[in-house]
Amino acid sequence: MLALRLSLGARPAVQVRRLLVAGASAGTGFLLLSALGHALSHPDPAASVLRLAWCTAPLAATVYLAVAVARADPATRPRPGLSAVGLGPVRLMAISAATTAVSCLLGSALALLVFLQLRGDLTGMSLGGGAQEFLAAGRPLPLPAALMLLALVPLSASGAVAVTLRPREPVKGAGRAARAYGRFGAYRRTPVRESFGAYGRFGRQLGAAARGRRTAAEAPAQEQDGAPAGAAGDAGAEAVDGSPAVVPPPVPTAAPSGLPWGVAVLAVGLAVEALTSRTGSADGPAAFLGLALTSLGLALVGPGLTHLCGRLLQAVRPGALRLLAGRVLMTEATRIGRPLGVVCAVVSAAYTMASLHDPDDPSAGPLVVLGVLLVAGCTVATLLTAAVEAKQAHADTTASLRRLGAPAGTLRRAASLRAGALLALFGPLTVAVAELSAWPLGG
Repeated sequence: MLALRLSLGARPAVQVRRLLVAGASAGTGFLLLSALGHALSHPDPAASVLRLAWCTAPLAATVYLAVAVARADPATRPRPGLSAVGLGPVRLMAISAATTAVSCLLGSALALLVFLQLRGDLTGMSLGGGAQEFLAAGRPLPLPAALMLLALVPLSASGAVAVTLRPREPVKGAGRAARAYGRFGAYRRTPVRESFGAYGRFGRQLGAAARGRRTAAEAPAQEQDGAPAGAAGDAGAEAVDGSPAVVPPPVPTAAPSGLPWGVAVLAVGLAVEALTSRTGSADGPAAFLGLALTSLGLALVGPGLTHLCGRLLQAVRPGALRLLAGRVLMTEATRIGRPLGVVCAVVSAAYTMASLHDPDDPSAGPLVVLGVLLVAGCTVATLLTAAVEAKQAHADTTASLRRLGAPAGTLRRAASLRAGALLALFGPLTVAVAELSAWPLGG
């Protein structure tokens, strides 16, 4: 009931993102039901299993979007004072998972109603022509199988949200910080024991309060996917034209570690595609394996390339504008780079599949178009949601910059510079990988 009240009382932008999750769940549920209808109409189990396997891409895209929407939801973030009313991190995680399940269940119910309407089970009027291939209008629909398929999206999405938003212990160095409890059950994160009467010593609480304020000031920089806070000496930058000093976000000390692995997987995928073209099996399983490896490599190199793009923006005597844009890109390399890499992988795979498709082949019906639009729409919506989440995470930094006198035009130009730099790096890379993938398979 609490999850339902939080869902209904959210802001319009949050409701729009949840409706996107419901729409993606409806599209994925309809594809799953279509695979079931194809299995009822055709006795060949191999073709039905293949159609069901193709539904894993829309399912993964829907779950990915649901996780991004749950992360960007401000109503389910831990805030001071909520634990006193019973809304701790664990319960907020459960509420977020329940809210995701409600959105996905709404989409699954809509998919079932549309599927039954097209079959003619509700009004007695069914679609004709090629739609009979996946509707199985003349056959009874097994309700347990349909419900089991429709339950895949809510269960997968809510489980992924629960795993992603689960409370984690802070990591200090190589190991996890030990959990310790102070006097009277007070929670603390340091294993240092206190002697008797330590609370009564003069000045001890003042020092603890000062350390607490210093830790709270460093926390916003450390909560960006585990990125540690930068040095205090790198916090300021003086503009060349005499404008007020800008304090960019602290720079992370380490780049994301997926760039070498992503380059290796991308090279292996392109090599597999070239090998299949030489053996004459461009339409076999090996070709699709190479295409999958190429897409996976593009998805893995996203955070590393975003971090590298931030470094390149700060190269060769940067001013305040480039320094601010580069620091934000380096800090948000994992948050923005991962969905950006997935978008590039989807665009490259779609271009390759379109170049290999025969226009006279009747197998590419409306279901294929629906699946491609669903995967592409979910990935683009995930990228936009990650950008919104990054903006919310830097709200305090933006407010500090405004208080220091930074004009709003400077912040907008920094955002435009970040977007232009990412487009200049990922755009040609996506086109090059798509051409390299389509050339050996098409030849």
